[in-house]
Amino acid sequence: MGLDDVGDRRPANGVQVIERAVAILRILKNQDLGLSLGQIAERADLPRSTVQRLVDALKVERLVIVAGPDGGIRLGPEIQSLAESGRMDVVAFCRPYLLALSRHTGETVDLAVLKNERLVFIDQVIGEQRLRAVSFVGDTFPLATTANGKAALALFPDAAIAAMSGHEKPKRSQAAFLREIAAVRESGVAYDLEEHSAGIKAVGAAFRDRGGSVYAISIPVPAARFDEKRTALADALAETAGNVARTLG
Repeated sequence: MGLDDVGDRRPANGVQVIERAVAILRILKNQDLGLSLGQIAERADLPRSTVQRLVDALKVERLVIVAGPDGGIRLGPEIQSLAESGRMDVVAFCRPYLLALSRHTGETVDLAVLKNERLVFIDQVIGEQRLRAVSFVGDTFPLATTANGKAALALFPDAAIAAMSGHEKPKRSQAAFLREIAAVRESGVAYDLEEHSAGIKAVGAAFRDRGGSVYAISIPVPAARFDEKRTALADALAETAGNVARTLG
């Protein structure tokens, strides 16, 4: 069955039909118990007969189903299937960006994801320098004392930061720490100046994917050469993270 809409007794063009069908799917988002045709029609501001025809067509494609004996309409299993197939592999997507950033800076570049108030390293490109900072994929790191951790925290409101990182007890007052996070939001990059590991400094930037997951890219560098490269590293990282965020977002 097609999605031809004749509920208002006038033919609708294809774009309008798709827009109305998508509007219905969005209305049903998070409605686990389903909605009646009347409720959908009211929220979509469409005639009930139009909604009936659109819903019937969506049922055929299993994009919506009847929720239960009361006849409520909810999202169907095909929605989940489409979401799974469209889910982006962030590691694979980011890999070319990490490689380019490492080649440009000559340094190691890491990618991490925020999981359970820790950062988990999920990819790394090792720099060409003989003296370099290297971790391992699967390693976990704290938030309050790392560049990528601070960058990740900056994506959250201040009220959430204490709950996420308060147990780490950073080496400064909470007020001073929140001022640092505010500066990260302003500049787009965060720094670890030997707070996590002696002899290692780092710059980090974070972003969200379309699903809301938080990722961070960081460049750890031996302290002996970090300061002279600090501005160049921050600029290169901010540009890379911005490009990734715009594409994923």
